[in-house]
Amino acid sequence: MAKLGVGIIGCGNISAAYLQLAPSFKALDLRAVADINMDNARARAAEFNVRAHTVEELLAAPDIDVIVNLTVPAVHYEVSRQILEAGKHAYSEKPLVLSLDEGERLRDLAASKNLRVGSAPDTFLGGSHQQARAAIDDGRTGRILGGTAHVMGHGMEMWHPNPDFFFAPGGGPVLDMGPYYITNLVQLIGPVRTVAAMAKAGFKTRTIGNGPRNGEVLQVTTPTDIHAVLEFANGATVTLGASWDVWKNRHANMELYGEEASLFVPDPNFFGGTVEIGGEGDIEALPETDHPFGQANFTTGDGRHLANYRGAGLADMVTAIEEGRKHRCDIDLAVHVVDVMTGILRSGEERRFVDMTTTCDRPAALSPEEARALLA
Repeated sequence: MAKLGVGIIGCGNISAAYLQLAPSFKALDLRAVADINMDNARARAAEFNVRAHTVEELLAAPDIDVIVNLTVPAVHYEVSRQILEAGKHAYSEKPLVLSLDEGERLRDLAASKNLRVGSAPDTFLGGSHQQARAAIDDGRTGRILGGTAHVMGHGMEMWHPNPDFFFAPGGGPVLDMGPYYITNLVQLIGPVRTVAAMAKAGFKTRTIGNGPRNGEVLQVTTPTDIHAVLEFANGATVTLGASWDVWKNRHANMELYGEEASLFVPDPNFFGGTVEIGGEGDIEALPETDHPFGQANFTTGDGRHLANYRGAGLADMVTAIEEGRKHRCDIDLAVHVVDVMTGILRSGEERRFVDMTTTCDRPAALSPEEARALLA
């Protein structure tokens, strides 16, 4: 079977990661990029030896079967809708969309055209998170009863040259970072039933601290400090703290408390890390896994060696299309995560419990052998 051709709409910073890592996956044949700014498209195309198109040209390209939506979140729905209307499969950066209604409409459109929709994050396919999944599935923790998850910092204005959208409706830590944490919780525990939250903006303004706009003051118009409780369908209750109002903290990224043992899960924003477990005895690290998506393959600017397999979810979707199976980063999972995130924000605004109107299956686990089969 001929490879499916892949294109990208949106040539911002994140596009470089997809283009750089695409050759790592045997199913990914990235052929072209597009952007509303053709200078950006041409520069990215020259950098990675692919074609540069206008958005309209890419949507019409006969050799492009799958398009990756790397635009800003505010237009994720509209761009993904255009991709589906053009008869092509869509894979979106997170969040899939900014409202549950948009997610449902995309799902209905995809179903009507027999097309696939996938969405980041795919970090839950990383070696450490699949090792945590195996510990739960193998019964080492017993039934998960509760847990905590925290993603906290002081926002992006000190390093991002144009941080406006982070502090406007559609931004904030729940919609920006929440997909990593909530998606991982769903793949580990299952779907969410009800949420409750308190939310506020601790700082009314933010001052850009870098670049040509250094010193410019932004108004904050969305919550930046959210404390939520998630009740899962299995009865577990997990506290989620998501804040950009915090200078320093010592919270663990994720802890899950089971009937038999507690599980300590590394940062869901990354593919690798150490998983720890502790029951009646001491807390101990699980043995280093041979899962390929946990192996360091990337060096950061500050010299850290990390596992970075961005594009694994896209590769799994393309492979699933070819094999006729369900892909792991599928639209049911992504829409449910949108339901949870928007429910948290609605609960914080309306000061009430919010029941989910969607559900999903846990995505299939990804074994080391299955991960290796995705690699080139």
